Amino acid sequence: MESLEINSDEQMQKLGKAIGETSQGHDLLLLSGDLGAGKTTLTKGIARVLGIRRPVKSPTFTIVREYREGKMPLFHMDMYRLEDGDLSSIDMPAYLAEDGLVVIEWPQFIIDDLPKDYLELSIKRLDDSWDSTKRIVEFKPVGERNMTWLSEIKKYFE
Repeated sequence: MESLEINSDEQMQKLGKAIGETSQGHDLLLLSGDLGAGKTTLTKGIARVLGIRRPVKSPTFTIVREYREGKMPLFHMDMYRLEDGDLSSIDMPAYLAEDGLVVIEWPQFIIDDLPKDYLELSIKRLDDSWDSTKRIVEFKPVGERNMTWLSEIKKYFE
């Protein structure tokens, strides 16, 4: 597994920009990390580079937020409230079939129902201070497309 140290919200959004610029339709991005780790901040960077103008908010209470006005659709999902793994309220196959990018926060609750082809980012705080922006992002590409995608993302940080 490879990793990247992030030291500011701006760097987290830069990572999001790199992800957005290199993403393709049907890509699946999984974001793991504690509350406040930076998952939504990262998604804001993705949305911005895709040309999405409206504010990106955490989908914790809506479960899915759809942004269709960019270069390609962005589907931002939060599975935190689905601890029982019940996906009946979401047509996941329909989202995955669309020619857009699916970003899922808290994927561990539904991992068994997801395709075995994704890029997972695990975001961890480097210290316990609530206002600290120091993070380590670990990358886990699963599948050939995602190994290629990760190598394209890494070029932004060389």
